Amino acid sequence: MLSKSLCQFFLALLLAVMLPLAVFAQSLDQAAQQAADQYNAKVLSAHTEQVGNQQVHVIKLLTKDGVVKTVRIPVRNN
Repeated sequence: MLSKSLCQFFLALLLAVMLPLAVFAQSLDQAAQQAADQYNAKVLSAHTEQVGNQQVHVIKLLTKDGVVKTVRIPVRNN
């Protein structure tokens, strides 16, 4: 059986992984770095688009498996 502190660590890790990138991303550079870190991938391109009233960072990634993945992250407005 896992100790209480180990269970808490895994719960915190699980919650951190489940949080959407938009919670953290402000700038395009931050969004690209966070997406690359989350997917263990290389950034191929990154730009920001306007979708209605919302800006969205669009990050194209190349994963270690050779898969190209596109991640869209709403820009956090303060």
